Amino acid sequence: MSRVERFLTKAEEAEIIAAIRTAEKNTSGEIRVHLEPHAEIDAYDRAAEVFDMLHMDNTKQSNGVLIYVAVEDRTLVILGDSGINEVVAPDFWESTKDIIIEHFKNDAMKQGLVEGILMAGEQLQKHFPYTNDDKNELPDSISIG
Repeated sequence: MSRVERFLTKAEEAEIIAAIRTAEKNTSGEIRVHLEPHAEIDAYDRAAEVFDMLHMDNTKQSNGVLIYVAVEDRTLVILGDSGINEVVAPDFWESTKDIIIEHFKNDAMKQGLVEGILMAGEQLQKHFPYTNDDKNELPDSISIG
């Protein structure tokens, strides 16, 4: 069993997916989590590749958020698309990342991701509230590379 497979149990994965659905319930924004063993290149650059690969830049309001984790490297990157980046505080992603990492340090991987997802969801809801014509533009599942 790889470290990626051991990173979260199936039950924890289900809780993370539930957190994504909760976070997206009141917003047009989209949140994805991507796990992979390690980044062959700079983690930020790899997260940008994954962002593109997952078509996160194809949302109508440019409000996708990716939480990227290179498990073996112990690296975390949060990327927001241009629409959300224009409206959140300049230190928002860094402060969200700090909260996730604090949980990771205590071996609370699921809790860290859930809190980060819900924090992102609050900002998305604030700046991109749900409207009747909104649809889920991207899958809620955790992607694994």
